[in-house]
Amino acid sequence: MKYFSLFACTVFICITSFAQDKNEQSIRKILDEQIKEWNNGNLDQFMKGYWENDSLVFIGKNGPVYGYSNALNNYRKNYRDTSIMGKLSFEIISVKKLSDEYYFVTGKFFLKRTIGDAKGVYTLLCRKIKGEWKIVVDHSS
Repeated sequence: MKYFSLFACTVFICITSFAQDKNEQSIRKILDEQIKEWNNGNLDQFMKGYWENDSLVFIGKNGPVYGYSNALNNYRKNYRDTSIMGKLSFEIISVKKLSDEYYFVTGKFFLKRTIGDAKGVYTLLCRKIKGEWKIVVDHSS
């Protein structure tokens, strides 16, 4: 009985770890896709990682912007062409589970550009909506 309990606990821990790893992998995949699409100059596809909803919040140097369309329009206005967009890379510092529905991501971004490089930090609140992970809050500075 003692060995069965130990076995059961081990299986439970492995299953729980796998589920967490699967969610984290899904979130990391979104970020990888964003890098790819940004570097291809495709803002519409880059935005696929965000929640397409008026409740999306993007917080940048000018304060909060609410709504998917407003965030996309800001990207289009501020990154009119690939020379301004540059080549994006991320350094993910942490991906932390807050609940089965929410994860919190902390990282750094880097833009390699001919007009001058840019870098900063970001935090993301990701939420599982209808079975898919989406960024619902982005604070980049």
